[in-house]
Amino acid sequence: MAIAAVDADDRVHQLTLLTERLTDLIAKEATAFENHRPHEAAQYVEETAKLANVYRHESMRVRHNVALVEAARPELRQRLLRATEAFDAVLARQARAVNAAKTVTEGLVHAVASEIASQRAAPATTYGAGGMVNDRPAMGSAITLNRKA
Repeated sequence: MAIAAVDADDRVHQLTLLTERLTDLIAKEATAFENHRPHEAAQYVEETAKLANVYRHESMRVRHNVALVEAARPELRQRLLRATEAFDAVLARQARAVNAAKTVTEGLVHAVASEIASQRAAPATTYGAGGMVNDRPAMGSAITLNRKA
């Protein structure tokens, strides 16, 4: 076997391991979001970010120079293809889970803001000097909300 083929086999094998590990981490994050426990996903964020950066870099290298993996054995290339398909599927799953969590969070923020606004719209009764009833408080506070949760 030529050195180029050995190098290609090793590169494809390493890419497959990287893709499988990244898929596993993202699946764990998606599961945490699906179970309404986003704080559990936090434990994977750092490693996922590092591996995603390596994956992006290596994918670009291969995309710009297919010869790096062309000489690899077909079974190794097929395993990488299957790992990539699984990675794509778990990315789609994670996107749906994160979007659902975002929608819920935005709904909660909107509900809280609406409740605060409705309470502020009702005239507040306070007591002023000499025990007289005032229709509005002497001091107010403001709240600012935007559409991002």
